[in-house]
Amino acid sequence: MPDVKLSRRQQAIINFISAFVEENGYPPTIREIGAACNISSTSVVNYNLNKLERAGLLVRDREVSRGLRLVTEDGDHDNKNLFRVPLVGRIVASEPVPVPGSDFSIFGADESIEITRDIADPSDDLFALQVSGDSMVDAMINDGDIVIMRPHHDVKNGDMVAVWLADREETTLKRFYKEGKRIRLQPANPTMDPIYIDDPKSVRVQGRVVAVVRHV
Repeated sequence: MPDVKLSRRQQAIINFISAFVEENGYPPTIREIGAACNISSTSVVNYNLNKLERAGLLVRDREVSRGLRLVTEDGDHDNKNLFRVPLVGRIVASEPVPVPGSDFSIFGADESIEITRDIADPSDDLFALQVSGDSMVDAMINDGDIVIMRPHHDVKNGDMVAVWLADREETTLKRFYKEGKRIRLQPANPTMDPIYIDDPKSVRVQGRVVAVVRHV
């Protein structure tokens, strides 16, 4: 790591980023840094991050959500354990809504999020979806969170899945239960009712949730 004299605030930012990545498996947002380091202005956080970047202490990838990487003592980017997951669209965690002509609404082709290998296996062909809605709040998934998905079509009862309802052209995020000849899609919100599907062939599982990245 470069020998640079840091202000107390900048050292606190470096320490927080390091601890956050170790605990969560992905870098913090600007707002999370501000809250942890008692900085109320996101522009002040951004100013200090830019200073740290110019000093060679971190690298910022502005095309990646949470794209902060600390520089290790040998001058390498501290990213050997990080890998990118494409952020392909939004998934509704409430009543399903129509998405004509596509399973998911698509983000820009280059949008992605970085997570660590202890969260998921990069060989699993993972993809990420941003959650819209609050039907999964009791599963600790809130509006704006990002779910990391593994393509998986053979699911078990209780799995949290992204499903495409072919006959309705609707998409939703729910827990999956097969009950006799019908499918129950169960929200994790006591104020919402389950969705019952009489024709299992119309339920197309797009993937199973393997991790959640919190939105702040």
